[in-house]
Amino acid sequence: MTSRLPFSRRIVIAFVLMTMVVSGSFSLGIVAVVHFVEDQLITKELRGKLNMVLHEDIRAGREPRLDARTRFFASNSADHPIPERFADFPEGFTEIEEEDEAAYVFVLEANGARYMLLQDQREFEDREEILFSVVVAGFLLCIVLAWGLGVVMARQVMAPVARLAGQVRHPDQLDTRTAPLAPSYANDEIGHLAAAFDKTLGQLRRSIERERLFTSDVSHELRTPLMVISTSCELLLENPLQDGQREQVERIARAATDMNDLVRTFLLLARSGPAETAESATLAEVAREQAELWGPAIRAKGLDFELTDEGADTAGHNPTFLRTVMANLLRNALHYTAQGTVRLVLERDGFRVEDTGVGIPEKEQDRIFLPFVRGSEARGEGLGLGLSLVKRICEHSGWEIAAKSDLGTGTCFRIAFGAARTAEDQPATHRERWT
Repeated sequence: MTSRLPFSRRIVIAFVLMTMVVSGSFSLGIVAVVHFVEDQLITKELRGKLNMVLHEDIRAGREPRLDARTRFFASNSADHPIPERFADFPEGFTEIEEEDEAAYVFVLEANGARYMLLQDQREFEDREEILFSVVVAGFLLCIVLAWGLGVVMARQVMAPVARLAGQVRHPDQLDTRTAPLAPSYANDEIGHLAAAFDKTLGQLRRSIERERLFTSDVSHELRTPLMVISTSCELLLENPLQDGQREQVERIARAATDMNDLVRTFLLLARSGPAETAESATLAEVAREQAELWGPAIRAKGLDFELTDEGADTAGHNPTFLRTVMANLLRNALHYTAQGTVRLVLERDGFRVEDTGVGIPEKEQDRIFLPFVRGSEARGEGLGLGLSLVKRICEHSGWEIAAKSDLGTGTCFRIAFGAARTAEDQPATHRERWT
């Protein structure tokens, strides 16, 4: 889970965990040492006092010389009998810690008798509690300081990384005039990372520049012969021609127009950022234009063609992109429909192209927008780039494309210019087609 946290937060967590381990071990060590020293010192002290009582005071026949906190007991003394609750205490040192009593007990067995010293330790326990409170407070203070130091260190460590990330994300980095990143960083891991970014960005800039030059050159070189073809067709159409000849010349003119639109489409797609053009056309205008272009070819195949307006918007769209998308979808519908109907349906926020063709197998529906992919029911001599181009145009323009197909009954492609509407907002005919 921590690997998904921001790197700066992971640094803080590492500082805190390290401090918890070190200060926790140190605190436990202090407690253990205090208890060990306490046992050793008190045992030595009580043994010394008991030996003094036995070898000096008892032999001299006088009362044990002990302070007010210490009491003497002996199993063979009527004046100092051992209390029953201490009778079973083992030989050696024992510490008593109860709610109403805190004491040290030292038991010695000699010559068949048991001797005992009992020393009150409430004062020492109070001091010991103060010491342990200080240790706990120090442990918590260390954690707080570690958190603060971790935050400061994380900011210091992440500052060059954040700066490098901001520079890399900046769109101007693709500009060939932008200065390299590495010289502004120290010769450390971040400097090496900046140098790697410089190398990669350099390769990317060169690749983009080559693509721009290629696109520009191809666009320029193709437009010139296309203009010659279009002009020649216009001149030929002004002269008297037989019906067959006029049909062929018009077909050549339409092909030249399509090629010119494709050249413009590829040029616009190759440019970074949204396509900007002075031209604008409404959905209905482009639809009527494409209906006039593809309607005769569809009907010539024995199919019905319908153009339905369900409330198309009047907003302006890039005519090049819109023509290319609509033409590709209508061309697919023409190729893959043997009988029935092809429909171009205009909606409030887009359009649909429906057909009653062979449909798309379910296993192929996820791959139809990939380049150079042709289905098992492929028609014509295409390379499988039409729907891939449509997908690129939609992504470039912020449109949404979706396909619904049933094998043997037909296919429906839907283009949405804005956010897709819910099923409740869509017309009934559309809901039936997509459910």
